[in-house]
Amino acid sequence: MQEFTNDPIDISLLPQFQEVRLNALSPKYWKVVCINMAIFTTITAIGMTTLLLFSADIKAYAYIIIGTYFLLITLMVIFNRTALSRRGFAVREKDIVYRHGLIAISTTIIPFSRIQHIALDEGFFSRMYRLGQLRIFTAGGHSGSLHIPGIEIEEARQIKELLMKQISLLD
Repeated sequence: MQEFTNDPIDISLLPQFQEVRLNALSPKYWKVVCINMAIFTTITAIGMTTLLLFSADIKAYAYIIIGTYFLLITLMVIFNRTALSRRGFAVREKDIVYRHGLIAISTTIIPFSRIQHIALDEGFFSRMYRLGQLRIFTAGGHSGSLHIPGIEIEEARQIKELLMKQISLLD
């Protein structure tokens, strides 16, 4: 019979994920984000214009509404540009790392042993720029899934193939 041990681990000897050099998303992904923001702001502007044209009560506040609208657009562009520049991913020997966020930075590390399925998606606008989104599904369900957008499609295919080989070796 084996003797039970539960010795403490020296945390300072553990690998530091913060030191991993992350790959940035493709610079072309910013164009896709801009197209999506343009569609959203255009639809919002049409709705706002309709309200201003047909509601006499709201017309009195037109300058405030329009000024607020442009301020929100400016903040949305700044927020998305800054958040996009902070995203990154890395494929290591035993796991994949993805970092994102602006105010609250989130780092997700998924060991290959937890990966159940990998999908590669190409949205309409992403396809125009030859970009894809890598979706990695884990045994943990939705909370363990990982979506990495804005990867050059050839690179995303290579990563998908590598991950498929890695998880097939674990079976």
